[in-house]
Amino acid sequence: MNSFLIVLCPRLNGHSAVTRYYSSVSKDELRVRYLDREDSGIVVVGINRPKAKNAINKNLVKMMFEAVEDIKKNKKVRSVILCSLVPGIFCAGADLKERAKMHQSEVGPFVSKARALITELGNLISSNTAKMGLVETKLAIIPGAGGTQRLPRVIGVSLAKELIFAARVVDGTQAQQMGLVSHSVEQNNSGDAAYLRALELAREINPQEVDLSTGLAIEEACYSQVIPTKDRLEGLSAFKEKRQPQYKGE
Repeated sequence: MNSFLIVLCPRLNGHSAVTRYYSSVSKDELRVRYLDREDSGIVVVGINRPKAKNAINKNLVKMMFEAVEDIKKNKKVRSVILCSLVPGIFCAGADLKERAKMHQSEVGPFVSKARALITELGNLISSNTAKMGLVETKLAIIPGAGGTQRLPRVIGVSLAKELIFAARVVDGTQAQQMGLVSHSVEQNNSGDAAYLRALELAREINPQEVDLSTGLAIEEACYSQVIPTKDRLEGLSAFKEKRQPQYKGE
């Protein structure tokens, strides 16, 4: 099982690693680095679209899908850090210049793929100076990549409405107080404080994870304990009869 960490800041310092690229057209827009030595098992996925402020376009989504699929196949990977390689910016959201030229039939699939990628993410880590928000309402649109659904589930309906309707931008400290990010760390002179915190967390996670075959064996052992229970039979019966199940812990 891979743990995905998302870092809301640029990643600037180098580490010993193997780098892979995912595009013949814009091969430098996404860099996937498999760290080695003491950091073996950690993968750093870096977004690198400086001219577009890392705005998400179709090509970037495609490359990220390819990268995630490759990472999932690698049994040695324990943690993945998604970060920006552009100083001072994480992501400007969707590439509105491309979106303006999209045919209506292309919008749905694009948004669906973006949503699918977002569901892969876990801990969010930012610097205290990072700025973030769902500002789509300023452009007469809504947060269409799942923002209207995920944000209320994270920080509550009332506060989510306030942030979305007012297109409010908050800093990293405020975001942590709301529960929007897991960690907010004081920015350093090199601008990579959040990345370094994510790397620390990934190093903590690394020895705690198990490989896929071991994880599947654990899952099978747990599932075998569920099979003989009365609650399992009750759940199946309730589903068939289209009623609420009455579980008894047996």
